[in-house]
Amino acid sequence: MDKLLVKRKLDLCLQDAVAAAQEKGELISVALPEIVIEHPQDAAHGDFACGLPLKLARPMKLSPLDIAQRISKCISLPAEIDRLSVAAPGFINFTVRDGWLWEQVETILSGGEAYGNLSLGKGVRVQVEFVSANPTGPLHVGHGRGAVLGSALANVLAAAGYEVEKEYYLNDTGSQIDNFGQSLYARYQQCRGREARMPEGGYLGDYMVALAKDISREYGDKFLTMPEEEALADIGRIGLEKMLGNIKEDLELLGIEFDVWFSEKTLYQKGQYDEVMAMLRNKGCVVEKENATWLETSALGEDKDNVLVRSDGSPTYFASDIAYHYDKFYGRKFHHVIDIWGADHQGHISRMKTVAGALGIDPDQLKVITYQLVTLRRGREIVRLSKRSGDIVTLRELLEEVGRDACRFTFLSRSADSQMDFDVELAKKKSADNPVYYVQYAHARIASILRLAEQRNIDYSQGEVSLLSSEPELTLIRRLVLLPETVESAAIALQPHYLTYYAQDLATVFHSFYKQCRVVSGDRALTRARLKLVRATQVVLAKTLHLMGMNTPEEM
Repeated sequence: MDKLLVKRKLDLCLQDAVAAAQEKGELISVALPEIVIEHPQDAAHGDFACGLPLKLARPMKLSPLDIAQRISKCISLPAEIDRLSVAAPGFINFTVRDGWLWEQVETILSGGEAYGNLSLGKGVRVQVEFVSANPTGPLHVGHGRGAVLGSALANVLAAAGYEVEKEYYLNDTGSQIDNFGQSLYARYQQCRGREARMPEGGYLGDYMVALAKDISREYGDKFLTMPEEEALADIGRIGLEKMLGNIKEDLELLGIEFDVWFSEKTLYQKGQYDEVMAMLRNKGCVVEKENATWLETSALGEDKDNVLVRSDGSPTYFASDIAYHYDKFYGRKFHHVIDIWGADHQGHISRMKTVAGALGIDPDQLKVITYQLVTLRRGREIVRLSKRSGDIVTLRELLEEVGRDACRFTFLSRSADSQMDFDVELAKKKSADNPVYYVQYAHARIASILRLAEQRNIDYSQGEVSLLSSEPELTLIRRLVLLPETVESAAIALQPHYLTYYAQDLATVFHSFYKQCRVVSGDRALTRARLKLVRATQVVLAKTLHLMGMNTPEEM
């Protein structure tokens, strides 16, 4: 039984205890607020703490300490709890049995990679859509943050028992795609020695010149000898294929895989766009004015109406996005949809939720996470431009310099809504100052201990975990059993950065245990018990690293 269930049991015990105290006349009847079970910062206060009496003090007109004492007299403790105590100003603290902790070591070892998995999601279908950058340029560092956030969140949700599908929405139609093709065609002509002017608002990055040179080498003068319209279409298609190939390579280097690459074109080819427009018209949400088609979002609670179809007949980005989400909920029947967008899309969230409601979708079924910008640094110096192209720092450049694991851990190290400083030099440092190195070194150290045990033919499978009675040993077990709770918290809050906090805390506690407790010693029985604990730590740390999409090094 994992600690997560103990937490739930305590919640129920407290509810029953309050009801019992009220029935006895010890406490008056009032509405019960949410019961929050937390972990005390000071280990001397136990494993769990509840401040419910503080919330009940005003409505019950009693001191929190008095309420805590009255509740505690009526509590029937679950078997996992050894004792409770009441502490000022009004906390009820609980301490688990050592025996329960020892049982958890065996539970972790028998569970293996599945330890920490939950049934919270009950198989509910969830789509996580992330990155979805226009295929008109290379991925930059900001895209990398969104990619890692989406990937880790999908891992967490899957571990929590949801059926998860990861998707990249490919914007492969519209004005930006036309502009990309025209820009690339102009650069191609210049590569072949022909004068050509870049289109107004064209893509001017150096990567376009490199792409044009690539096509020029591969196809020669082929596109100079055909009608311009045909050449534009062909060169635009080839350019997009090459750009998409580069994007996929970058994501693969980052350890990102998608279940679906969804083409925006198909919304028009398969009729979802027409269906959703007809539905909105039938609901009376669409009006024609100013030579354009508008969605009356102001009538639905928004500040203003939004254009769906421009005066030239072309759909807006908003119209495509409505059709896309209509397909997610009605076509593919996802119960929850999670979109991960850059902070520049913040203003798009409200109107998307509003139109979801107009389509009969519960807006709460659509969750949107926005992530803030990333500032690259080398120590105190801000890195503003790429050394290669001079315009943006690409994700590929960062990956080549610091590696996948450093990218993933650092991108996950803060909540999505926090600005991020990414110190390139720190990410490469092989010392305890670098949290990536510090966490992975804990795993490598564990692997080294287990190799030593193997070399000495020590069979610890029958080790007596009840011998693990010292403070460093029990503290380590207490950290190990927090993994299921961390998975649940991250899944409910949609905050995968909880994993990095947990990983660092676990690594710190393990390193402390290692310094204080000699694992392989002359005491055979204690050696076997401690090897079991070390192996359990490896299981939990490896699971945490895998949820973050990171490697588990055997040596460093």
